[in-house]
Amino acid sequence: MKKLMALTLAALMLLALTACGGGSGGGKSGGDSGPFTPTKTVTWTCTSSAGGGSDIFSRKISEIMTNEGLVNGQTIVVSNETDGAGEIGRNKIATMKAGDADYNLLTFNSGDLMPMVQNTKNRAANFRILAIMAVDKQLLFSCPGSDSKTDYAKAGGDQNDFAAAIEAAKNGTFVVIGGSKGDDITTYNKLLAEVGLTEAQMSYITYDSTGDAITAALGGNVDFVISKPAAASQYVESGDLNPVLALATERYSGNLADAPTLSEIGDYENVEVPVWRGVAAPASMSDAAVAFWSEALGKVAGTEVWHKEYLELNQLLDQYMDTAAATTYVTEYEADYMAENGIS
Repeated sequence: MKKLMALTLAALMLLALTACGGGSGGGKSGGDSGPFTPTKTVTWTCTSSAGGGSDIFSRKISEIMTNEGLVNGQTIVVSNETDGAGEIGRNKIATMKAGDADYNLLTFNSGDLMPMVQNTKNRAANFRILAIMAVDKQLLFSCPGSDSKTDYAKAGGDQNDFAAAIEAAKNGTFVVIGGSKGDDITTYNKLLAEVGLTEAQMSYITYDSTGDAITAALGGNVDFVISKPAAASQYVESGDLNPVLALATERYSGNLADAPTLSEIGDYENVEVPVWRGVAAPASMSDAAVAFWSEALGKVAGTEVWHKEYLELNQLLDQYMDTAAATTYVTEYEADYMAENGIS
């Protein structure tokens, strides 16, 4: 009799759980009984330091979501987590359990994916890809007003003429470029290969963010810094940085228009590494939350503020993709990148 009562009680408990939706309802399989709406603070992880391009991207979207009433009056807190070159922050999101997963977002760019697949076991499949918002490109900048400490500066090198820097490096003067991780390093390597230099002639120093690299340039610790327009724009306006090379197939406009492309300063092919900027989430995020955040990001992409104060201001290309299209795009990008670099 006791055994029968125990079995009956267990069956009643199972029925109660089923009626309530069971478990957490998170993950790719869904299980939610209705649409998701945030009811508490949202944490947005950015694996780059404050002031860099990724940080500006994260905070601008958070600001628009809040101001446009897209998050049910909840607060979005941007958390900059740069330990382990950002891999610790990305792994925290990738391995997050269901429950809190619906309230955690991650800035996820091609520059994050490149080192991740090279140095860790995490892959795009370890995240929910919520959206791609834009495509970015880079330039080289110099800081003529800095207290220069490099060999090139001490030798009287022209900081506004990258062609002169190439020739100086070929003739034995050490030249230093600073920049962030991922796509900046890839761009530097492509640039070196195209102009026929080695790392021993034109070196690269890696910083946690573009903002940190710019600080190094302002302090005279590097000759040139790689940056996207977003992070460098205010310094160009103030006269602290000069755009000296457009790492693109054509010149930029506005206050960056004076920077020539590589083909304009010598017998070279232009070099560019387009950077897609996206938003991801833990793999355990519920389907309902994925749908909510993808739609909210789409609404952000459709605002005038996003176009005027982010895309146009920072000279990015508009390329919004929802979660389905973004997942396909990132998966294919990852597969191509891994194949090109012999990563299994």
